[in-house]
Amino acid sequence: MALGSTLAWPRFARAQPAERTYRIGWLSTGSISLSRTEPYNVAFVQRLSELGFVEGRNLVIEYRAAEGRTERLAELAADLVQRKCDVLLAPGPEVSLIAMEHASRDTPIVVVANDYDPVATGHIASLARPGGRITGVSQLQSELPAKRLELLKELLPKARRIAVFSDTATAGQLEAARTSAKRLGVVLQVIEFKRVPYDYEHAFAEAVRARAEALLALVSGLFVPARRRITELALKHRLPSMFGNYLWAEAGGLLTYGPNFSEFYRRAAEQVSRILKGANPAEMPVEQPTTFELVINLKSAKALGLTIPQSIRVRADRLIE
Repeated sequence: MALGSTLAWPRFARAQPAERTYRIGWLSTGSISLSRTEPYNVAFVQRLSELGFVEGRNLVIEYRAAEGRTERLAELAADLVQRKCDVLLAPGPEVSLIAMEHASRDTPIVVVANDYDPVATGHIASLARPGGRITGVSQLQSELPAKRLELLKELLPKARRIAVFSDTATAGQLEAARTSAKRLGVVLQVIEFKRVPYDYEHAFAEAVRARAEALLALVSGLFVPARRRITELALKHRLPSMFGNYLWAEAGGLLTYGPNFSEFYRRAAEQVSRILKGANPAEMPVEQPTTFELVINLKSAKALGLTIPQSIRVRADRLIE
């Protein structure tokens, strides 16, 4: 009996190996508070938890935010690399990805390419086979600006001049919008933001002086911190507005068209999970959304004195009343 107890003891007393802690480096052009609280960022963390990577247990997320000062990105990216992250996350503008690439030569990078095409900009070989250490998710920004402009024109068939908010992150989108504008017979009043902090009061004054009849805001991470301010000014100046995702409609924008942003970030979390589990990013296709949602804010339509045509209304995935 004593012998049996002695033999059994090591099996029960043997120390279990500690669970490994993984580290993700998150680099944002925006604010640290938005990095933690935006619904799509919350969805990213939640999906990682569902996949077995839980903050406080086996996961640490190192957040670094430039607070709109893009010149700080290189320094912040270098700091993340020093933390020996297993994966670097580059959401939003291309400048975040560039900073990550320069800071590290071998750490896998997952992009959330909201406002640029990672193939056209030369960061990956192809969507199907990226061929290096970068993978992630990418919007169809070569096509979406045209669709957004078409929806605005359908809503306002008599419109001849549309203001477009653009910055250094949206060059490819602007080109697509210009091509679509020619086909639709509208003139784009391009308002370029070149230096942060962006002066939105001046931008709207410029749009009004040019007699713009609507506003198309191209997708830029640098616009996000001012989401509510931009939508408020659009209503104040009576400009029907179009944006890239549902959060802008919830903030008061008239129309949004694009992928569900929270789902988009959940897919990015799945890419991160695969890499943490040993997958090679070079062989992981960069994913693109396959479904897009049209959201209409009927309260904003009423404030603008607009009636949404039934042809548009029936296609809406969501109506905010």
